[in-house]
Amino acid sequence: MPEQRYRWKSKHIRQQLLVLNGQKAPTLVLKDATYLNARMKQWKKAHIWVYQDRIVYVGSEMPKHTDASTEIIDCSEKYVVPGYIEPHVHPFQLYNPQTFSQYAAKHGTTTLFNDNLILALQLEQKTAFSLIEEMKTLPQSLYWWCRFDSQTEIDEEADIFSHTNITSWLQNEAVLQGGELTSWPKLLDGDDLMLHWVQETKRMRKHIEGHFPGASAFTLAKMKLLGADSDHESMTGEDVVARLTQGYDVALRHSSIRPDLPKLLQELKELQVDYFDHITMNTDGSPPSFYQNGVSDMLITLAISEGVPVLDAYNMVSVNIARYYNMEHLHGHVATGCVANINILEDPMRPTPVSVLAKGKWMKKEGKEQALASVEFPWEKFGFSPLKLDFDLTMDDFQFSMPVGVKMKNAVIMEPYSIHLNVSGDVLASDHDESFLVLVDREGKWRINTLLKGFATNVSGLASSFSNTGDFILIGKSKKDMMCAFKRMKEIGGGIVITEDEKVVYELDLPLKGVMSNLPMEELSKREVELKKVLGERGYKHDDPVYSLLFFSSTHLPYIRITPVGIYDVMNKKVLFPSIMR
Repeated sequence: MPEQRYRWKSKHIRQQLLVLNGQKAPTLVLKDATYLNARMKQWKKAHIWVYQDRIVYVGSEMPKHTDASTEIIDCSEKYVVPGYIEPHVHPFQLYNPQTFSQYAAKHGTTTLFNDNLILALQLEQKTAFSLIEEMKTLPQSLYWWCRFDSQTEIDEEADIFSHTNITSWLQNEAVLQGGELTSWPKLLDGDDLMLHWVQETKRMRKHIEGHFPGASAFTLAKMKLLGADSDHESMTGEDVVARLTQGYDVALRHSSIRPDLPKLLQELKELQVDYFDHITMNTDGSPPSFYQNGVSDMLITLAISEGVPVLDAYNMVSVNIARYYNMEHLHGHVATGCVANINILEDPMRPTPVSVLAKGKWMKKEGKEQALASVEFPWEKFGFSPLKLDFDLTMDDFQFSMPVGVKMKNAVIMEPYSIHLNVSGDVLASDHDESFLVLVDREGKWRINTLLKGFATNVSGLASSFSNTGDFILIGKSKKDMMCAFKRMKEIGGGIVITEDEKVVYELDLPLKGVMSNLPMEELSKREVELKKVLGERGYKHDDPVYSLLFFSSTHLPYIRITPVGIYDVMNKKVLFPSIMR
């Protein structure tokens, strides 16, 4: 099979030419298709020939030579559009890169650009690159980012994100961007090494994605001079215009914690923005249940409902993204030479396809999922197996004397607060929203103990191996239930466990190193909804527990975080209270 970047070998190109010469049969013909010609931004009528994984002809002629292996599909009553592209995937929100891309493909999103953070943190680089190579055999087209920082504070930062490692990631041909730049303040403050990485990225003709929430026009201008090409953090129509003004490509985000797309499009309309060629859309790595209505197809539906011209809505999740990444020769078009990632629709007003081709193979056909849409991936080959912990917790690990706690302002923003409760007992009352909070090293070497305010009133014990760093989060009113939850989490090899009266009331096993599930998205979505229900019944008042657990350690968000090095003041960039060795 040709490699991910589809630099077809000479023998493959010669075979493709034989199809045009009538000496070889195409593998598939979409006959009499009304297709989206993105270069002319028009619907056109044509026959589309596919040979294996490539479109070899689009035009008025039928092939001179076909045989029993040639599949001819009558598309006279159908519409054909390019496979959709999701440019901003965090492929570890309980799901994993394979299960998410598998689900996305059934909804027409056949190309995905993935965050490499989990691979960088969890694997040796050689193993990570082998995994990426293996994923090239999947029907979906998977590309990757190169993070420049861990998005938290860890002792191994300089080793994991060394100059050698970053350079190697950037040189990998499946990696097409640097960033997202959650650590952009370091760059702005004069970090020459990070500036060198940015310059190297640009030298390789790859892009830099920003992460600039609330940035002023001058900050946006400075970051553009430093090398940023795009940003997905617009929260208002004026934010979008400010970024376009400074020369950015702009991604409109619609995610579980920022479902902003309708508002952004309404405000752009009010601001008389009607040119969309440098605007794209993404879902920003939302938890499983957010995708119950689709992936990029959901975004097209929303855009059309807000008055975006139909062809622009399709282009915002296809050719605009391909153009930005210099990938138009492969993706974003139904055109000769492109990868055969193709969606067949019954009606352009209904973007969820009835049939989907990924690399010329059927993922879905006339509404029925095909066998290739459910292939498995050999995760254990790359070290993604259930956790095997060689340590236990004792009551000595549940000593609390910290004067400062962590207060949740919303699902992901946390502030410091002064602790006034008596925390000498083993149980906290349920008439307030303060809980015990412990972060434990995944190897059992250290811990951090404090109080968490605003999480829930009646969660007795929760243990989670799902976190930004892969360390263990324990939350609860009862020290015994927290310990019980940890014990069960250890037994199942990692996951999320909730206990009450020392009995399990919810568990989700995450057998891929304790951070990802291998369940199909449909099943995982149900399990996540159940998690929300169980927590909601116990006083969790926010909308997104998955992001809450993920972001406890994430220092790209204000104002205080609980990280492997200790409780960290993000704004002042200092450790308030260090972690304690066990």
